[in-house]
Amino acid sequence: MGCLVPLFIIALITFCTLKASAATLEDWQSRTIYQVITDRFSRSDGSTTAPCDVVNGRYCGGSWKGITDKLDYIQGMNFDAIWISPVVEQLPQETIDGDAHMGYWAQDLYALNPNFGSADDLHELIAELHRRGMYLMLDIVVNHMAYAGPASAVDYRVFNPFNDAKYFHSYCPVNGNTNQTEVEVCWMGSSAVSLVDLRTEARAVRDMWGEWISEMVSNYSIDGLRIDTAVNVEPDFFSRFLRAAGVFATGETMFGDNSMVCRWADTIGSILNYPIYYTLMRAFGSTSGNLNDLITTIYTTRENCEDTTAFGTFSENHDVTRFTELTNDTAQAKNVLAFTIMFDGIPIIYQGQEQHMAGKISPHTNRSPLWTTEFDTGAELYKHIATLVLARQHFLLAEDDYIKSATEVIYQDYHTMALRKGVNDKQVITVLNNDGEATSDFEVDLLAHGLAFGTQVMEMLTCTNLTVSPVGVLRVPMGQGLPKILYPSEYMRNSGLCGMGNPLPKPTATGSTSQPAAPTSTSSEPDDSGATTACTAQSSMPVLAIALSILLASFGGFAYFLET
Repeated sequence: MGCLVPLFIIALITFCTLKASAATLEDWQSRTIYQVITDRFSRSDGSTTAPCDVVNGRYCGGSWKGITDKLDYIQGMNFDAIWISPVVEQLPQETIDGDAHMGYWAQDLYALNPNFGSADDLHELIAELHRRGMYLMLDIVVNHMAYAGPASAVDYRVFNPFNDAKYFHSYCPVNGNTNQTEVEVCWMGSSAVSLVDLRTEARAVRDMWGEWISEMVSNYSIDGLRIDTAVNVEPDFFSRFLRAAGVFATGETMFGDNSMVCRWADTIGSILNYPIYYTLMRAFGSTSGNLNDLITTIYTTRENCEDTTAFGTFSENHDVTRFTELTNDTAQAKNVLAFTIMFDGIPIIYQGQEQHMAGKISPHTNRSPLWTTEFDTGAELYKHIATLVLARQHFLLAEDDYIKSATEVIYQDYHTMALRKGVNDKQVITVLNNDGEATSDFEVDLLAHGLAFGTQVMEMLTCTNLTVSPVGVLRVPMGQGLPKILYPSEYMRNSGLCGMGNPLPKPTATGSTSQPAAPTSTSSEPDDSGATTACTAQSSMPVLAIALSILLASFGGFAYFLET
């Protein structure tokens, strides 16, 4: 019997070792994400003229197959990860608040949304992503379930697995964002659609969530999670939940107060960087924008949170008004995109930004279907994004420490700012300007760039060479309100930019063959019951099967020993 113990240990080591090869936080930090609204991206029939009732929030026919068919369009911008809408079954009714096309009104966690396609369609999408070396980030909601009707009429039996009122908080409305207890325990929604708030602090609810996410990640080879309404859930829910998930996650916390949202960032490991988003919009949303607030927020967020390089950096999404509604100036949009992709964190670009789409949060015209643009790969911002993403990928391959290096502001005046990111000799200088496309030409003299005298740098958007002067000045010509991306010319080889050869090969996408590991410590950590976890691996059926096979073989050998 003693031989079983070492063989069991071998099985456990095999299980954990195979998981250790999966994608890490650092793997996700090297990615650039394209956000897809499944219902509004691409249809299975390929139509670019199909109507869509955006204002009333109806299903419009986008599907998982439609996404699969348009991966070339996404990869044409050099993206290597996508974020898709929640996939679980939603409330089926049409309501005055719209249909459940966004995926945030779940009723059955163990069934898929048939409006988006079949299980085979979803598997095919994920398999094709992984074949291309791309990651999948799945949007999920853990805060609530949804019911078509007022709070007083909720029939809890329609929810799976939370089919009893005991799993939910008693009704109270969320009346604002100033009382955090209210935000966490009260209900959102309306009299037409109640968002029934789960008792996520309860052990039973946590167990059920853990079981579901472990199965979901395993069954569909999910590489990462985006957690909707994370700020409506107590922070200590997430450590155990993410151990069960075993994958990287980022949380939605729609507040600009970085001292507050850091509570979720430090527990989840990553959040969407709303503090930066709000100040970025104020800085570039008009030619009189305030750069000082953005610069201040860069440093205060870094001081208050553990690791802002793990945050999701974005400038549009489905919950905010599109940038084009603030200004239709293309140069301003190019500056915002340059900041989004070159700044610290994991860049996230929302479908339609590349087509300069307009749209407001109310009445949800910011969720208009992309297919009406006919997926124009010649669009000016499509090509701009493709260049920026390719440049970022080159910086990552050229310097291992680029990801973790913190951006420093090395120049500012009322309308212009310069950022430096990366280690000396391989630093990237990003110069941004909010004057707009009608501005006159001018020059910016940079001193704190960290480059040696005589260093040649390439401006990557115009393929222009500049040289650091004998007195250490890097003079950057600016014009038409456009951003500038500067990088030492000697390290441009094999970048695929400005005629500098083909891009270097990218690292193998570990998430394409095994499930990514959670961005948490691998040391044993007690859960709510005092039990410990031996490794941070999620429940992966193929890998677990290997471990169990070894263990069963151990018992088989022991039985044979008894018989002989």
